[in-house]
Amino acid sequence: MLHLRAIVPADRTEAVCAALADCAGATNVVVIGDAARSPRGDLVTSDIARESANEVLGALRALDVDRDGAIALDKVDLTLSETAETAKERAPGHGDDAVVWAELDRHVTEGTALTWSFVAFLALATQLAGIAALIDSPVLVVGAMVLGPEFGAIAAICYGLVRWQASPIVQAVRALVVGFVVAIVITYVCALVSRWTGVIELDRLPDERPLTAFIYSPDRWSFIVALLAGAAGVLSLTAGKSSALVGVFISVTTVPAAGNLAVALALEHGSEITGSLLQLAVNIAGMIIAGTLTLLVQKTLWGVVLRQGRRPAVGRRT
Repeated sequence: MLHLRAIVPADRTEAVCAALADCAGATNVVVIGDAARSPRGDLVTSDIARESANEVLGALRALDVDRDGAIALDKVDLTLSETAETAKERAPGHGDDAVVWAELDRHVTEGTALTWSFVAFLALATQLAGIAALIDSPVLVVGAMVLGPEFGAIAAICYGLVRWQASPIVQAVRALVVGFVVAIVITYVCALVSRWTGVIELDRLPDERPLTAFIYSPDRWSFIVALLAGAAGVLSLTAGKSSALVGVFISVTTVPAAGNLAVALALEHGSEITGSLLQLAVNIAGMIIAGTLTLLVQKTLWGVVLRQGRRPAVGRRT
């Protein structure tokens, strides 16, 4: 269940309550008159089945509550209420399958913000990947994948394509390009300094790296893995019961390829430069394709659920 808290202008409180009463998945409606001071209005709360969230948010936005008041949705870990259970049963579909578009919009907006922390995490992850390339360590590759924050920006591109919105795509591409360029340059400079000071004793990357060769040797499996990762990453952002770690752990070989590219540039290893660039492009493209298709499938299937499984709300007037 989700908990709705809305500050509603007094002249729209009855309309909001009517919209909630009209929604099969809304229950436990509470109104506290003139409780809010900034912005001024009535406080309306309700328990909402996740699968009804888009319907409720759409109704409140149609009443301009988001403009003249405020709307907040919080996830409720435990609700002991017969009426809440009834609301979940009456709401069409299953909450885990529902995509709350406003929630996803917030996630992708945060993921495309070109912040200091975004660049710092990406640079640290790329440096870990560079070290992994030097010592052939799959453990460090996994560490780089965990640290890499770039999937949020990739998900934003998928979201923009599905919703036909250019702004998320532009912001996401900007974050990815600037973030990766800065991260690769930092790793490249660190690799050069390490080479000059003798920390890196290699003249070039090893020709045989059985444990990490996949990060600079793209093949059909690279694209297949990227497709699976893109689908899993989007599902981790949209599903009701996903682990937060899944969304972070979808770097696959984007960050590792960037780290390998930086070190290969520093050691002037031409063949691995090309392979790393191709691997990076293949993975980003594969994740965008799969992520976009996953969102389209979710949107289509949920539309079918709403058309076929809509049930009347308790007490709805006929």
